Amino acid sequence: MNNHENASMASHLFRRYEKNPILKPADWPYPANSVFNPGAVQFEGETLLLVRVEGMQGFSHLTVARSKDGKGGWRIDKEPALTPDPSSREEKWGIEDPRIVWLEEQQEYAITYVSFSRGGPVVSLATTKDFKAFRRLGRLLPPEDKDASLFPRRFEERFALIHRPLIRGEGHIYISFSPDLKHWGDHQILIPVRLGSWDGDRVGLGTQPIETPHGWLIIYHGVRRTASGSLYRVGLALLDLEDPCRVICRSDEWVFAPRELYERIGDVPGVVFPCGAVVDRETNELRLYYGAADTCVGLAITDMDDAMDYVRSCPSRERLEL
Repeated sequence: MNNHENASMASHLFRRYEKNPILKPADWPYPANSVFNPGAVQFEGETLLLVRVEGMQGFSHLTVARSKDGKGGWRIDKEPALTPDPSSREEKWGIEDPRIVWLEEQQEYAITYVSFSRGGPVVSLATTKDFKAFRRLGRLLPPEDKDASLFPRRFEERFALIHRPLIRGEGHIYISFSPDLKHWGDHQILIPVRLGSWDGDRVGLGTQPIETPHGWLIIYHGVRRTASGSLYRVGLALLDLEDPCRVICRSDEWVFAPRELYERIGDVPGVVFPCGAVVDRETNELRLYYGAADTCVGLAITDMDDAMDYVRSCPSRERLEL
């Protein structure tokens, strides 16, 4: 496939759900300034979103919304599921941007989220079996760090975490490893920024890693600063199934970008920011749940086979260089 064919396929890969935005502040059962950046998972035969909700003081918490088909008929819990711990310095200014994976070995869901502390954003971890009771395991890494998710299984007895620290002002995607979910090391750059490109200022993980027969599908956001502000777009990469440090390929093009008014106008204009995805095994749909302009929740859909055909046609990246 040549560059023009790849670009054409990228631009048509995802389609927006015709009833977007699927969740708005006006839908909420209590006052909310904005609802966005949800983690997503299939739970008890339904799609469950753990939605970031910003209250009228400017701090965020997480609330559950459920849908039988993952598209409409959303039922929103009347109370938040996870709120900032008042005794925690790390959560002083809210919690936000969850990613959810099922840990088969532990038989529970792991939720990585951002705690906003006085020292800056920090990656924190909580676990749950039912999205009603949560066990906080605290922060995983020092600030300033965010955009994190665990992989759902270990690699050579070690847990793996994708995250995005800011080091010397540089915003690359990193991967780190731990034997116990507490002590993290072997930190290394996984997906760097590409200077001058659409993802040339910062990159960060989008949804949780998605396991496929061909590798781990990584959906990530890229940031480019413009004269009128930052633009957040979405790209794809593929990691080796047994060695997630090895990037098999990475899209040169973005596959999803702000276009509609609800993505261009809001608290932070020009943003599409995915945090959760669900693969529907019956329809083969990959459903991408994203925050639009930091104000509402949108849904984008593609066929899983089409997504894999596209990403596997992208340039091979045995080891990405800065």
